[in-house]
Amino acid sequence: MKIKHIAFAAFLSAACLPVAQAQKSNLTKASKDRTASSALTLDKKVEDLLSKMTLEEKVGQMAQITLDVVGKGENRFTSYEPLELDKSELKKALVDYKIGSVLNTANNRALTPQKWYSIISQIQNVALKDTRLGIPVIYGVDEIHGATYTAGATMFPQQINQAASRNRELVKRGAAITAYETRASSIPWNFSPVLDLAPDPRFSRQFESFGEDPYLAAELGVQMIDGYEGDNNDIGHAEHVASCMKHFLGYQVPTTGKDRTPTTLSETELREYHLPSFKAAVDAGSHTIMISSGIINGVPVHSNHDILTKLLKEELGFKGLVVTDWGDIEYLHTRDKIAATHKEAIMLAINAGIDMSMVPYQYETFCNGLVELVKEGKVKEERINDAVRRILRVKYALNLFEKPTTNPKDYPKFGSKEFEQASYQMAAESITLLKNQNDVLPLKKNVKVLVTGPNANTMRTLNGAWTYSWQGEKVDEFTEKYNTILEAVQKEIGERNVTYVPGVSYKMDGKYYEESADQMDKAIAAAKNVDAVILCLGENTSTETPGNLSDLYLSALQTELAQKLIATGKPVILVLNEGRPRIISRIEPDVKAVVQIYQPGNFGGDALADVLFGDVNPSGKLPYNYPRYPNALVPYIHKPSAEQQTVAGVYNYEADYNPQYEFGHGLSYTTFQYSKLTLSKSEIGKNEQLTVSVDVKNTGTREGKETVQVFTSDLYASGISPDMRRLRRFEKISLKPGESKTVTFTLSPEDLAYISRDGKKTIEAGDFEVKINDQKQKFTLLD
Repeated sequence: MKIKHIAFAAFLSAACLPVAQAQKSNLTKASKDRTASSALTLDKKVEDLLSKMTLEEKVGQMAQITLDVVGKGENRFTSYEPLELDKSELKKALVDYKIGSVLNTANNRALTPQKWYSIISQIQNVALKDTRLGIPVIYGVDEIHGATYTAGATMFPQQINQAASRNRELVKRGAAITAYETRASSIPWNFSPVLDLAPDPRFSRQFESFGEDPYLAAELGVQMIDGYEGDNNDIGHAEHVASCMKHFLGYQVPTTGKDRTPTTLSETELREYHLPSFKAAVDAGSHTIMISSGIINGVPVHSNHDILTKLLKEELGFKGLVVTDWGDIEYLHTRDKIAATHKEAIMLAINAGIDMSMVPYQYETFCNGLVELVKEGKVKEERINDAVRRILRVKYALNLFEKPTTNPKDYPKFGSKEFEQASYQMAAESITLLKNQNDVLPLKKNVKVLVTGPNANTMRTLNGAWTYSWQGEKVDEFTEKYNTILEAVQKEIGERNVTYVPGVSYKMDGKYYEESADQMDKAIAAAKNVDAVILCLGENTSTETPGNLSDLYLSALQTELAQKLIATGKPVILVLNEGRPRIISRIEPDVKAVVQIYQPGNFGGDALADVLFGDVNPSGKLPYNYPRYPNALVPYIHKPSAEQQTVAGVYNYEADYNPQYEFGHGLSYTTFQYSKLTLSKSEIGKNEQLTVSVDVKNTGTREGKETVQVFTSDLYASGISPDMRRLRRFEKISLKPGESKTVTFTLSPEDLAYISRDGKKTIEAGDFEVKINDQKQKFTLLD
């Protein structure tokens, strides 16, 4: 059986192909006609409404406030519990200031679908009935791995897990379920997916991304958008939401490795590595985009006309809504110091191309300031009209004028077993077996184990940040029915076979979490009475600035615990539960197995137990390079000079390119043999395609899933040193013991292009190499 990259062609016989193509052509034409007609109708509605709006009403549409601003409370930053809306504050915001959007939850806490429906219905009633034009509010929330701010919703593994799964179908399915449960919460706008390229393991938000490869991020980002918006981007459908690509552009590569700090990027780097995932998402029809909080080459992105207007809106042709990140227009004045006043900051951002400001508290300053700027001629009203057109298009596309809310009673599958199974499946396929010395895994079910480590008995670290609350600190309040790693192992092999001592624990010290080793000696003593140790290490949950760190090594106490357990002579299985790869080179040589689970969600404990004891054969692949040392953070996409041949006695071999584990690495309990890598031609022209096929055979005794990954290398390039290798295609297959499949891919010269020093895409003749696993073949691209 051959697997074709162009799916529709793989299943049609030659006899029926012309008929099928004709039918497809007719359907495509009809679909395009309907889309064009719908667009004309939508545009007419937008222009009719825009023509009736005052300047103040237009500016109000461009402001977005956080929910606490209109909740009853002592101030705008917190609300009383239980949450109630303050009618006078709601009227001031929506009627007096004509605010067009609300985001976030109150008190940083998840609400039930019924509570969401009640709150958003009240907001929409004011917007529709008490304002002059009755324009509905668009409500947005960060639902980045499930409906993260809804109690009882299905929490999926974080995006980094989804990248590790390499399973397009599961990514799309998870996004569709998230859209369903977000709409069940009466919320139509989701600030997801994260499309940032994330090659820096120091960065606190790497777990929110698809990792460090542009092609992987583009492929899975499109799947997520299709899941959120539907295949035809019909976001007015009651089970779809408007997606929001973020964070445009170059957000996760600051020079310091810390959140919202400056970076330096060449035009080549920006276009070669950071732009492809966003371009793919724009082409996929994503309706909205959120802007990076960073500074590139000294210019805050929120004030960069070249990036926001020339690149995004003109070159990429993005017609949707451009929204800021949290308070970022204000930061142009208070943090970035490029605007002497808040008003000047507003002028810079709106003129650069921002359509909506996530204020989120002091909306009066934004609204009054922007109205004054237009009247003073410092912001043209046509720029305001363009922004409001974009906002209204999304509101009409979401069908908010006809159906401003969605009732949870109409969503019977919310939190269902069917949805939970999809979350479990993603967790299971994302778990990545990095080391398995002497086949110590899977463990036998009659084994006696010690489960230890600070991540062994907490749901918080399984889920990560953006789970029921911003930093994930409220997770345990909502997750009693799910299994921690400890509980899952106990269910798997029986409580009598499991000893639990945390050894090291996370403790709250004032505002910060510290580690305590008050039970380390007890854990070491317990290890002497078991057959194996399941050591659950990593980090506590965090994101954004609270997640900044200065030492990428695994913490000192966790390292000490590991070293003392290793010294007992019992086999140690290291389970890594972390949002970014914490360096483990001080202990890795002496542990028998390493299992990376990332942040796998509410069913991560169950999935891990099934992997450890052989019910599931692991199939995850690393979506990033796992570094060996803190001063060796070389990503998998790098130049040949990073792999210089060293000379014994002159150079330090350890200082060469030396990741602990490389991008794409991931073991299985079975073995796969690759053979017969075949190219359709040894030479291709610039208008020709290259067919690449390889045979993959399961040579072990267990059924397993394998991701076939196609890499190419440009052996020589002009002017710019070529990357050592690039991922061009991947396909996940399943093979029974002894089964073989021929997997076929199609490459084009476009796949071999690179961005030259002038910022332009260059397809250059020369020699290339294709590599799939241990198979290599060369070919030549002709002039």
